[in-house]
Amino acid sequence: MSVRFASKVTALVKNSCCKQTTNFRYRSATTTTADTAGKVSAKATTTATAEAVAAKKSTSNTSSSQSSVPLLNTAIAATLGIATVAVSATIVESTTASDVPPFDPSGDRFDQSSFKGRFCKMMLACDPRLLTYTEDETRRAKEMVDDYKNLIQSVPADASTGMSDTDIHHALWEALRISSASLHPDTGDTIPQPFRMSGYVPFNGPFCVAMVASTSTPALLFWSWLNQSQNALVNYYNRNASSEMTNETLLKSYSAAVFSALSVAFGLATVIQKKFDAQKAKQLMRWVAFPSAVVASSLNCYIVRSPEITSGVPLVNANGEDVAPGKTSKIAATNGVNSTTASRALLQAPVYFLPPLLMGSIPLLKNAIMRNPAISVPMTTYLVLVSFGLGLPATVAIFPQMAEIDVKDVEEEFCGLTGKDGLPYQKYYYNKGL
Repeated sequence: MSVRFASKVTALVKNSCCKQTTNFRYRSATTTTADTAGKVSAKATTTATAEAVAAKKSTSNTSSSQSSVPLLNTAIAATLGIATVAVSATIVESTTASDVPPFDPSGDRFDQSSFKGRFCKMMLACDPRLLTYTEDETRRAKEMVDDYKNLIQSVPADASTGMSDTDIHHALWEALRISSASLHPDTGDTIPQPFRMSGYVPFNGPFCVAMVASTSTPALLFWSWLNQSQNALVNYYNRNASSEMTNETLLKSYSAAVFSALSVAFGLATVIQKKFDAQKAKQLMRWVAFPSAVVASSLNCYIVRSPEITSGVPLVNANGEDVAPGKTSKIAATNGVNSTTASRALLQAPVYFLPPLLMGSIPLLKNAIMRNPAISVPMTTYLVLVSFGLGLPATVAIFPQMAEIDVKDVEEEFCGLTGKDGLPYQKYYYNKGL
């Protein structure tokens, strides 16, 4: 019995040891597997975190690259845009140089009864190259214009001078273009460069670019203020100077114009940011410049020029002579201000609407921007300046600067007036401004 009992005990002990060894091995294997899994999990987490950080940095860098403005490339694009406008004016000048009419300082080189003639005149008036002439050169050009009769008689058009009649008259037309680009037609005062028609593209164009590129309300408001301030000064320096304005009137007009510009820009920007998500609002903000500029520029022009409606403008005959010295026509002044205001509204379309439309619809431009977002601002700059340089003469040319009005359409005090020949006037003329 004792032997059997000892054998059973030995068997139970062996079984127990085997179970404990098996359990220990199982627990050890489980623990090892768990540790390995934990290490793998930790490694995976670390890798995922690193990838996320890298992705975030990459996204941040990409966003920063897209949002930053390449100043050098943008400056080059602006220069190319201004140069393109200047080349366009040069083409117009050179292609019409051989077909100029006899010089007449009170007349026009181009037929002002047609849009083409008015466009050519305004294209040459807006030529940025006119800014390169000094005041002395401008004054000498004015002296040539004033003394044109003696010049025509004293400079023979023959082989000895190497000049033909066409060359002489062309030189005088160019002298008139140079002088009228810098000197006000009514006062003869020198107009500061930023407020001349020839300075519109180089000085006002960058403001338009900044407005189109603005994707935030503060930026849009700031550039709108600068834009409208510059527009107000252009309106003032190119106004019909025969209507005097007090400083108080100018200050009120300017304040109202800037307030209207900022109100429109702020109102539209606020509506967009409230109704759309951040990404969509950012895309739509570049379109805010168009409607705000249309309303603001129109109001700006009308408010600054509105004193002319109260004071009126002088009426002249076909020779530029005042038909009733000391008297003015409010009806003619109203027509002039309204037509100028309309042209300023139309001007905004090619400047603010055309560049975004071209970049979003032309596959070549669209794909180029998608591949390299950094060229978006330089491309916008170039297109805006070229659209501005060609659109400005086109819209201003819609209405002639020296407008005409029938006698039956003006005040009664101008009816029945006769010229030196004793015949009654049928039409009067007045400077409507630009």
